[in-house]
Parts: sequence; structure tokens; C-alpha cells
Amino acid sequence: MANNKGKRRTFGAVRKLPSGRYQARYPGPDGVMRPAPTTFATTRDADGWLAEKQTEIRRDEWVDPDAGAVSFEEYALRWVKERRLSATTDELYRRLLRLHILPTFGALDLDEITGPRVRSWRSERLDATGAETTVAKSYRLLKAILETACEDELIRRNPCRIRGAGKESATERPTASVAQVDALAGALGPRWRLMVYLGAYGPLRPEELAELRRKDVDLDALTVRIRQAAPELSTGQRAEGPTKSLAGKRLVVLPSFLRVELRRHLDWYAEKEPEGLLFVGERGKPFRRTTFGRKWRRARTTVGLPDGFRFYDLRHTGHTLATRSGATLKDTMVRAGQSTERAALIYQHSDHERQTEVAAGLDQLVERQRQIADDRASGTDLARDA
Repeated sequence: MANNKGKRRTFGAVRKLPSGRYQARYPGPDGVMRPAPTTFATTRDADGWLAEKQTEIRRDEWVDPDAGAVSFEEYALRWVKERRLSATTDELYRRLLRLHILPTFGALDLDEITGPRVRSWRSERLDATGAETTVAKSYRLLKAILETACEDELIRRNPCRIRGAGKESATERPTASVAQVDALAGALGPRWRLMVYLGAYGPLRPEELAELRRKDVDLDALTVRIRQAAPELSTGQRAEGPTKSLAGKRLVVLPSFLRVELRRHLDWYAEKEPEGLLFVGERGKPFRRTTFGRKWRRARTTVGLPDGFRFYDLRHTGHTLATRSGATLKDTMVRAGQSTERAALIYQHSDHERQTEVAAGLDQLVERQRQIADDRASGTDLARDA
């Protein structure tokens, strides 16, 4: 057996235990002596382990072995709180944690979450829910939390290393025709028809429509300015606040055919004071997703659109029609208020003049399709009369 008697050890200490095995200890950067997690059969093995610890410290790769002994649940909830998220994102993250992440990882410390455990958890969630999009969002959230734990030097390596696990493969959303948009507007009635048109030809998000105010409308210029949003939380509370992204604050030029619709709505339904809401219910209360949802489903059935067609799909309809009218990808992204840091650079050259051109092209396309539909209807009537 090798022994180091007479050889001076320059880092750490090794002692022989009554069992005959050897225990190694070393001073961390904080000066605290820490023992190896296991004992060793020989002093050579103990010295080798000490050399590894010394190298980690010299390369600034050392991680306090006690640092990861932090409750994942406590860390995750603090992570969400410290992000200062929008009300809807905060609600989403807490729901994903409560339903999909904490039941598996909540009782563990950070350093107990391993790659195999993450893979097993993801597989179980996919089998149990069949909701690939929700599982992808949950995985991205878990990965982001643990990435911060790495930055905080609580764990050495992020165990979320499954290639492509955070990507969503959403199915292509349906679009409506111009005639179907008109039919939806008609089926919902005069109080809500402008909301349908702004959702399709703005294209504005429901939460942006809910917070539009009279002062945001310029009837002469035929524009609406998006300043804030008011998404509705699952509790029914209106969460008035900033738009979904910085690009969400924008001036939208509307197609000319909406001038009459906009004027009528301002005269008949919008609150009268400058700060008054553009859309309020029959009892004068702010727009509510739940109440409107029932009207939407009835109108959708009346028009003959599929059950899966959401109000949000009007935005996709608007994107498609704007592109057909000659808008570039830059134009449509600016118009819809969509952006990332990269997109902000790509879309910044679509200015107000170009947006006016897009609105004019959209106006011509809608009027042309309406005329075609009218001509066809007239032809059918003539054939019937003959």
C-alpha cells in the first residue's frame, strides 16, 4: 500500500480512520475545511481527489457543495417574484409551477434535480397531459429557473439539457374570409361589431381592445393609438398595465372603410369623457372576456366557423390579408405590435407613411372582395328571377 510518510502535503489533509480507510479534507475559498463525500482506500486516491479540488479552486470552477441545499420550491417562487413580470405572465408561471413542476420537484433541493429526473418528469407530463405546448412552456420555465441557480453558483450545471424540449410546434391557425368577418360582426350586434373589425383589420389583441379609450382615437386621421392593455386574469380581475412588449405601443392606421363604423361606435357606445373606455358592456361595465366569450361562441356557430376559431384568430386573418394587400413582413409585425430584441431592429423601418399605404391596400382588398360577393349574390338573384 502506498504511504506518504515523510512527504509534506501542501493542500488539504488526509487521515487514516479506524476502519483502515482514509478521509480527505480541504479548505474552500472561504477558509472552511470541508470533508470529501466519501472515504478512500489509499492515500494516493485521497491525494488525487484533493488535487482535483485544488484545481477547481485555482480555475474559479469550485462550487460550494452545501450551496445547492436550497429548497427548489422556495427558490422558484422567489425567482418569479423577483422578475417583476406582467400580471398575465406572473399568473402563467405560477400556474405552470403549481400544476406541472412543483408536484415533482417542490420537495427537492436544487442540487437534487438531475438530468435523469428532468427527463423522467418531462416524459411523465407528456403522457399524463398530452399537451405538448404546455409541457414545452413548463420545461422552458424550469430551465430558466435552474439557469439562474447556475449564475448564483448554487449548482454547477443546468440539468435541463434535452434538445428541442422547450420548442413549441403550434398547429397552423385558421383564418376567416372577409365575408365571414362581416358575418361575425353582424352576428355579434352593433355594440361589438367594431371590436371584430379592429381585431381583424388592426389587428389588435383582445387585451388592447379592452383598454382602448376615446382619447386614443383620431377619427380625422383614422388611427388608434395603443398605449396600454388590460388582460383579464383567471380571477376575473382586469390587470391594467403595459402592452405585451415595447413594440405593442404603437399607432395603427385603419383602412378607410372603418371610418363609418368608428364614428357610429363613438356616437352610440363609447364612454363620453376623453378617458372613457371605447368598449363597455350593456350595463356600462368594462369589457369582460368571460361575458363576451358566450356571445362570441354563439356568433361563431351562427356564421359556421369551426369551434376552434378564437377571437385571437382574427389577428391571423388580418396578418394574412395585409400580406396579400402588399405588406412586407416588417409592415405586418409593426402593425400587430409584435417584436423581440432582434425583431425591433428588423421592423424599425416600417414607418407611419408605409403603414398608411398598408391600410389603404387593405381597404381596397376588402372592398373588392365585398363587391365580388355582392355581384355573385346579384347574379344568383337574376338567375332565380329568370
